[in-house]
Amino acid sequence: MLGIKKKYYVKQELDDDKPSIHGRIKRNNNNDQNHQTGFCLMSMLELQKPIIDTPCWPVKKAAASTIIAVFLITVLMVSVGWLDISFSGVSSYQNMGVGSKSTTARHKPEFPLECSTENQTQTCRRDYPTTTGIPPMNTSKVECPSFFRWIHEDLRHWKQTGISRDMIEGARKTAHFRLVIVKGKAYVEKYRNSIQTRDKFTLWGILQLLRMYPGRLPDLELMFDCDDRPVVRSRDFQGPNARPPPLFRYCADEWSLDIVFPDWSFWGWAETNIRPWRNVLKEIKKGNERRKWKERVPYAYWRGNPSVAPTRKDLMKCNATDKNNWNTLLYVQDWDRESKQGFKQSNLEDQCTHRYKIYTEGWAWSVSEKYILACDSMTLYVRSRFYDFFIRGMQPLQHYWPISENTKCKSLKFAVEWGNIHPKKAQAIGEAAGKFLHEDLKMDNVYDYMFHLLNEYAQLLKFEPTVPPGSVELCSETMACPRTGTWKKLMVESLVMSPSDVTPCGMPPPYEPQELRDFLETKANSTRQVEMWESQYWLSQY
Repeated sequence: MLGIKKKYYVKQELDDDKPSIHGRIKRNNNNDQNHQTGFCLMSMLELQKPIIDTPCWPVKKAAASTIIAVFLITVLMVSVGWLDISFSGVSSYQNMGVGSKSTTARHKPEFPLECSTENQTQTCRRDYPTTTGIPPMNTSKVECPSFFRWIHEDLRHWKQTGISRDMIEGARKTAHFRLVIVKGKAYVEKYRNSIQTRDKFTLWGILQLLRMYPGRLPDLELMFDCDDRPVVRSRDFQGPNARPPPLFRYCADEWSLDIVFPDWSFWGWAETNIRPWRNVLKEIKKGNERRKWKERVPYAYWRGNPSVAPTRKDLMKCNATDKNNWNTLLYVQDWDRESKQGFKQSNLEDQCTHRYKIYTEGWAWSVSEKYILACDSMTLYVRSRFYDFFIRGMQPLQHYWPISENTKCKSLKFAVEWGNIHPKKAQAIGEAAGKFLHEDLKMDNVYDYMFHLLNEYAQLLKFEPTVPPGSVELCSETMACPRTGTWKKLMVESLVMSPSDVTPCGMPPPYEPQELRDFLETKANSTRQVEMWESQYWLSQY
């Protein structure tokens, strides 16, 4: 493979406490690591200590009768329904699920799609519960992940003024649809078609939220733009009388005021055969287990469509050749060919085979971001202009390795060199990102983020939402039942079958101004630290 195959393991992997890359990094004669002129990264993640088995002690005969009595009483309590015991060994009283994300083995009624026959007009089922059965004021004991705090930041532009109907109408210019929720039902007024099925699966996701927490969202009205790049420029809305239009979309940047919302692919991406996020996470976890980190290819891997943005075309110049080995393996993804071949080479769980995976944005942020970060490989994150709703909660050197956008090739080569010299630290960074994606970004938390964002947004409305004359009521049946093929399959897979028996996670408070500045400064310092190491490395090569 371009003369590289025999070079995969040619570089010796040093232990983390060894300071040099084949003698090329200089070091002071003294042993003070704080004065090391090379580069090193102090351990940020302490390895979890193994659980020590507790010895079993013999039971005395005098206690035997007591144990038998307790056992019989427990059986009686289970049989009459006083105590609910799951096979996982976790027991709880039946009303203890409220305010907790724990689950029990008790059966909940499910409400699958109720599709009409071919000769009947499809209607919405009317027997789905209109409430969760949980008191509205009941708050969760489980706090949401820290990235939920950015909800306050995204909405702060309207905290003082509130949101008027005129402001919402100002967002209609680029919106694909208007969504209105009144008394727990969703109505949509469509303005234009989106790219592929983005609008359909975004609306489908909101319908699943309403099934997850029926009766808990207040009435609201919003505009949604399904295109890539943000359009509400902050420079156009300066001063105390500024009235920016609230516009929802999938990403934003530091110069825009667009409100960031989870993208459509969390419920599946029909055109690329990508399953809903809940299923994909399980598949990627299995893929991670198949190939241990040290057994993975010690190169940086990327597969994607380079034609969508100049930065990706520039990335392809970093592919390893006989002349220049940048420690990368880059591949072009031809989606048209993949579609014709049944997407056999596009299984996300089969792409966790390299120690390092590259993320680079496309025309804006890229859907691929979450799949790359979930792989337990150290993500080499090319500096991005755009952000989605969760990446702001992740930190360089803790969850990913920052890559310079202007000097990609050199930056990538150094990152791989560093990781192969410090395999334990590189592995820890990759696994920290994987843990974030599998735990903090699990599908229940995606729904909770949507819930809190829409709930906080609704509190800012200065008018009473009403059903627009030209709108159409949406429900899971009217959206999914008429569909066929992959589209319907993904909707059925991502269907919320019954209301949640737990409350949404507890919303964390907004950042204090100094706290936010400190958080952003920490991220900037980590990136500058990598730049310094990289500069020292390349100076040592000449």
